[in-house]
Order: sequence, then C-alpha cells, then structure tokens
Amino acid sequence: MAGDWDADDLTAVMEVFAARVGTLVPEPLQKLRGLYLPRTPRTERNTEQNTRSNISRHYDLSNELFATFLDNTMTYSSALFPENGDALRNVAWDGLAAAQQAKIDRLLDRAGVTEGTRVLEIGTGWGELALRAAARGATVYSVTLSSEQQELARQRVAEAGYADAVTIELKDYRAVEGEFDAVVSVEMIEAVGYEYWATYFQTIERVLAPGGKVAIQAITIGHDRLIATRTSYTWVHKYIFPGGVIPSVRAIEEITEKQTGLRVRERLAMGEHYAQTLRLWEERFMARADDVRALGFDAVFQRMWLFYLCYSRAGFETGYLDVQQIVLDKAAVR
Repeated sequence: MAGDWDADDLTAVMEVFAARVGTLVPEPLQKLRGLYLPRTPRTERNTEQNTRSNISRHYDLSNELFATFLDNTMTYSSALFPENGDALRNVAWDGLAAAQQAKIDRLLDRAGVTEGTRVLEIGTGWGELALRAAARGATVYSVTLSSEQQELARQRVAEAGYADAVTIELKDYRAVEGEFDAVVSVEMIEAVGYEYWATYFQTIERVLAPGGKVAIQAITIGHDRLIATRTSYTWVHKYIFPGGVIPSVRAIEEITEKQTGLRVRERLAMGEHYAQTLRLWEERFMARADDVRALGFDAVFQRMWLFYLCYSRAGFETGYLDVQQIVLDKAAVR
C-alpha cells in the first residue's frame, strides 16, 4: 500500500506464500501466534451493535466503485462457469454475467424456488438473486446492512417491475421474523463472525417452514487453518473485511448437527471458478484505474484493492481457500 515494492504478477507472488502457509513458520512457533498477533478489537466483533459498521466499511464504499469492476448483474461473489479444467483458465469477461446468473439459478433450483415460494435472502448484494427469484414467481424478503446496496437493489427491482414481489429491508439477520419456504444466502456467512455461526443457523432454522430448504454459498478454509486463525486480527480484517472469519466445512457441519436441527445434504466445491472470477475482476479494475481515480479513490486505495483481489485469488488458485454451494434442510423427526 505504501508503494515500497511492486510485482509484475502479484498473484503469483502471493501463491508462493498461500501454498506453504501451514509450513512457512515451524510448527512449534505457530503455537505462539496468539501471543504475537493482535486480537479482533471488541468494536469489530459482530454484535448487533457493531455489525452495521463492519458491513458499511466495505460495502458502502461506493456503488460506483463496485460498478467499475463488476459485470452488469452487479454480483460480488463467485460465478459458476460452464467450463472446467484448462478451459476455465481462459474464460473471458463477456461470459461473466451469464456465469453469475448460472450460479444464482443453481442455488434457487437447489432451494426449490418456484412460483409462490416464500424466499428469505440473507445478504441482498445489489439485488440480482432477488430479481431472478421474483422472475420465477416467488415472493422475496431480503435483508441487508448496507444502505448503498439497499438503495441500488431497490432501484433495480423497481425498474424490473418486481416491486410488489420483493421487499428489501435494512435489518440484521437476527431480527428476521416470519416463515419462509426457502432461505438463500450468498457469501454472507463470512461476515457473521465465528462466535455467531450457531446464531446464524439457528435463525435460519427458526424461520424455515416445514419441508423448506436452505441454499448458501460460502467461502471455506481448511479446518486446521480456521482453528489457527479465527481470533487473529490481520491485514484483511484491518483494511478490507472488519469482523470477517471464513468457516470450514467441518465447522458448518458440526455446528448445524450439534446446535440446530439442520443437516447438510449436498455440497458443490467450485474454488477454481472463484479464482477466475477474481482474475476477471482484477483485469477490469486495472483497466478502469482512471475511472476509479475520478471517483476519489487515490493510488494508496488502488494498491490496497489490487492486493486484496490478488491475495484472494492466490488463495483459490492454491486451494488454501475454496467456495461451496451447500444445501441444508431440517432433520427428520424420529
């Protein structure tokens, strides 16, 4: 961020570290991590009082900023491309919007969203999922803590003619009331905080109608790395995602099995798709550097954002990070 060093391929530099992150520091010294690294400030723990501020610091930067590097669906999560293997590494910008919609459609399919379905969306984004659910004839209640996202999402819903079918409220997920046939949540669990993952799933269980289904998309990390890092306060917390913690699949399964009546029924891992989504965002962000600058984001911010995109992509390229579509429902009563 200070401009003291640069690299022609920043992601490749980060991959060297991401691929060896568990062994770079000798194992005996890793146990001292908690003594060296600061812990999450109390003001950034995801209590109902703090969460709005945490979300705002990232998602309320500017709708115009996100529009510089997102496609026209304004979808800020991993796409699901039709390609795989070597072909996936060559996907182009003009296929991104369709891949984002394919990701959303798969989640809606797995959650059983059809005409008349009552859908709860936890984490609105900029409204694309709500729009596609409404187009199926569903009624959607979507909650967000980003005022910027709420404003643009409501505008997009109104312009598409779905204002009567979609409600978007500025509300903490914990305050949601009612009953829903389907609950969907895309890459929102990472902002919940590990202390509140049980609350997140208990809330979903509380509002899920009998026979209902849950479909979430979650960035995941290996369970050993989760245990090692869940209380750490690092660069990404300080500058990008205050209060954020990435879960492991094991943590999700254990919490839902031990503290709720929900059960994981299906998982799709798609980390390679996120690596290519991030590549396309990075290329677009760099190509529109002048537009970003014109919005008031200086060179320090642009270096920070580039580092964040490359840092994230390196995680998915090396398998240090993954992203999963996870389907859950209520366990049968015996």
